[in-house]
Amino acid sequence: MENKFNIVSLIRKKREGQALTKTEIRYLIDAYTADEIPDYQISAFLMASFINGLNAEESAALTESMLHSGIVVDLSHIPGMKVDKHSTGGVGDKLSLILAPIVASAGVPVPMISGRGLGHTGGTLDKLESIPGFTVDVDLNRYKEILEKHHLVLVGQTEEIAPADKRLYALRDVTATVESIPLIAGSIMSKKLAEGIDALVLDVKYGDGAFMKTEEQAAKLAHALVDIGLEFEKETIAYLTNMNQPLGYKIGNWFEVEESIDALKGEGPDDIMELSHLLSGTMIYLGGKATSVEEGIAKSKEQVENGQAYQKWLDIVEEQGGDISFIENPSSYPKASYEFEIKSEVSGYISALDAYEIGMASVELGAGRITKEEEVDPQAGIILKKKVGDKITKGETIFIAYTNKPTTIEAVSTKLYESVSVSETKPEKEFLISKVIDKKGIRDYPL
Repeated sequence: MENKFNIVSLIRKKREGQALTKTEIRYLIDAYTADEIPDYQISAFLMASFINGLNAEESAALTESMLHSGIVVDLSHIPGMKVDKHSTGGVGDKLSLILAPIVASAGVPVPMISGRGLGHTGGTLDKLESIPGFTVDVDLNRYKEILEKHHLVLVGQTEEIAPADKRLYALRDVTATVESIPLIAGSIMSKKLAEGIDALVLDVKYGDGAFMKTEEQAAKLAHALVDIGLEFEKETIAYLTNMNQPLGYKIGNWFEVEESIDALKGEGPDDIMELSHLLSGTMIYLGGKATSVEEGIAKSKEQVENGQAYQKWLDIVEEQGGDISFIENPSSYPKASYEFEIKSEVSGYISALDAYEIGMASVELGAGRITKEEEVDPQAGIILKKKVGDKITKGETIFIAYTNKPTTIEAVSTKLYESVSVSETKPEKEFLISKVIDKKGIRDYPL
């Protein structure tokens, strides 16, 4: 390294609320990646950054340093604007499985590198791997080959992509520094920029089942993400979306694949279809296949109606080794050994469904993991029979749950009962999409 700095001085500078230069941040990340800085010193830097924050220039420098700690994929040989989508995670959020084939079928290349579920939120990779034979582990040459052939690839992060982020995240997880908006933004954007994208659409969620609990927190994160995207000259548009109840009616890896198949045939739940078409339409617009988001949404609907989106899904499942017989006939998928129902004890209207508690219930059934080492059970999950605002009578089913872990049934039943609120009057409907944030700033949605 050309520049050498005193690490203690840099930590002290950040601790005292001063901004680090781009060169100083680059040195810290490069030295840590090269094992020249011990964990305890970079942990001190992370805590100082957590407490005092990072300004826009520091955030961009951190992102750039993590981005260039590994390979930045070059997709320039593939024609067209490469566009991806990132969600901050939620319960029942299977949108990637729907919008990726829609957008790719419209002629926009989608290089999608996804993650696994942890805690109450599901992971795209776990959903994909619930399809027998589907492989998400490919090398970069195969990644490019699949994308060029299908305008779509669905894979996990390789060791070559943003390795500094992987190491820093592991430290943040054990040093209580995860909830820093600049650190979150840098982590997300370094991985996304390394994919080789030209533009990015962001689904930033808020509410009970989201990482950001309030719309205000979500707006701060969305601004940070958009600002970094624009700093790297990538067109970036973010939407703030409500996660106070699960998305759709199915939670759990194979169950969410099933609901994605319904959506790609135009038969998905209203909230899934609305959000999928908005995000797909925005990606189609950024990919240059529509002159506005509205035209992109119309194109998205057309791709579903004409069957091309569903065919693209079949093509990519087959290309990546998946058994398409289960896609064509989902009811042939093996069922969990245990099934039980949660019924309402009163009549009225569903006034709340605590997405966080429902997500954690699905984890206990086997559909998710608390630690990164745990295996997930693709057969485990929950089907909702009611959503917020629906009328319910005493004895009517609210949830059907599935598991291969019978010892969890009693505890999960209690958790699911407690996740539901019933009122005598019908609650006011909440907005699914509240704001849009882009280079023009933040505005109410719809515009």
